[in-house]
Amino acid sequence: MVEFKLVIADAATSYARTVTEPQAAGFLGKRIGESIGGELVGLTGYTFRIAGGTDKSGFPLRPEIPGARQVRVFVGEGFGFHAPRRGMRKRRTFRGGAVSEETVQINLVVDKRGPKPLAELVAAA
Repeated sequence: MVEFKLVIADAATSYARTVTEPQAAGFLGKRIGESIGGELVGLTGYTFRIAGGTDKSGFPLRPEIPGARQVRVFVGEGFGFHAPRRGMRKRRTFRGGAVSEETVQINLVVDKRGPKPLAELVAAA
């Protein structure tokens, strides 16, 4: 059974929501940067963009890694690693940018707003 924690960012506010089967199955195979309809989450009229997420071990999803595999990447500055000294690089573990069964949290950003305010819809659910 697949279950995802969704963090929906709307301007300066974010809302948390949990989705289980059958809604969660609509997220499987989607990649970071793809848009999804709000109907999938129960927020009709809204469109969301997948901005990131984490897997069951807490490793972040990285869009340039194909698939949903876990790999160790040699990174410099950027998300997932912030160098304490200039020019420092390290090998860090990341998961590919595709949503899979190992994904626990999905970060969404509002692309298109619906007729009702998001705060009202999330509070009602």
